[in-house]
Amino acid sequence: MRFEWFVCRRYLKAKRKQSFISLISLISVAGVMVGVMALIVVLAVMTGFTSEFRNKILGINSHVVVQDLGGSLADYREAAASVGAVPGVVGVTPYIYAQAMLTGGAGGTGIVLRGLDPSSAVRVLDINRYMTAGAIDTLAEADQGVPGIILGKELANQLQITVGDRVKLISAAGPLTPMGVLPKIKACRVMGLFDTGMYEYDSSLAYTSLATAQEFFDLGDTVHGIEVKVADIDEAAAIAGRIEQRLGPGYLAKDWMRMNRNIFSALKLEKTALSVIMALVVMVAAFNIVSTLIMVVMEKTKDIAILKSMGATSGSIMRIFMYEGLVIGLTGTLLGIAGGLTLCEILGRYQFIKLPEVYPVSTLPVKVLPLDVALIAGAALLITFLATLYPSRQAAKIDPAVALRYE
Repeated sequence: MRFEWFVCRRYLKAKRKQSFISLISLISVAGVMVGVMALIVVLAVMTGFTSEFRNKILGINSHVVVQDLGGSLADYREAAASVGAVPGVVGVTPYIYAQAMLTGGAGGTGIVLRGLDPSSAVRVLDINRYMTAGAIDTLAEADQGVPGIILGKELANQLQITVGDRVKLISAAGPLTPMGVLPKIKACRVMGLFDTGMYEYDSSLAYTSLATAQEFFDLGDTVHGIEVKVADIDEAAAIAGRIEQRLGPGYLAKDWMRMNRNIFSALKLEKTALSVIMALVVMVAAFNIVSTLIMVVMEKTKDIAILKSMGATSGSIMRIFMYEGLVIGLTGTLLGIAGGLTLCEILGRYQFIKLPEVYPVSTLPVKVLPLDVALIAGAALLITFLATLYPSRQAAKIDPAVALRYE
């Protein structure tokens, strides 16, 4: 056993007259533990929020959207086939996206109407996962010539309608008559309901078949664009670039990060800010380590002088107190990691913290990333190591002659 480590262990085992220093050491360990545990829980919750939010968005929206800069896309079948041949693309589907008004039951409201091809949409969008009644395939069916429509759960509740009820789609872009522009009205039957958990979607979004949307908006055989699903969502931006190169000028491909940049940038900024705030707790614990080591140095001044008189070098004295500080930091870090992971496991398994309906999830989401835990542990150990430098150097500078002059 090395000499420095042996002395360090003796100093850590405080005697009765050094019980106050031992108490300060325990407080320092507790401070590091609480800081590390808080950091792990906060980052896990923020990572869980980001992951859940991303899954909600990508469940309703595609990974990449391809549009014609000139407006509607006429040759969408050829374009879809070309996009489907791009490496990394696993599914394509045409879409129509426009605003309309929906009436029925308790009144009417403005909606966002999305026309899609039921046969190919299921390979791109995860809408069926959020269906509470019916399925996307039913959009291809017609009930006595009345096309089907699928509504968000909140929208259906607002209008007091359910599956099987008839509703009316109203578009302001109707035919021009001597009386002016008459709104275009089309009857539809509710074939299903979906619930994503995001109020913005559930209260304003409706789906109908591509053919119904083309006829309702007088688009002919054109669409507004093509939705694309990729194998790796982290490569969506690169695949969007390859799609633009393949289709040539006149086309625009936007990935999901580009379309939702503000939301995810805000979440990333919030995660960073909370991490900095929680890291301050570890820094407070580091100051406790500094004060603990300074008090130990003052208490052990005579011992240090005797050790140096017996041949101990300044480097050995410095390492003794560095080891003591690192033991405190390492103990607090390990206890904090164990406590943080345990708390995350409890939060994820029992889900006893309920969230208001304004959030896209009903319970507190938790997702622990090994890299986050490793970074937190490394940062805590680095901070505690830096906290040992000043007291250790002061101990190494003690002059034996001065310390033992009056003994």
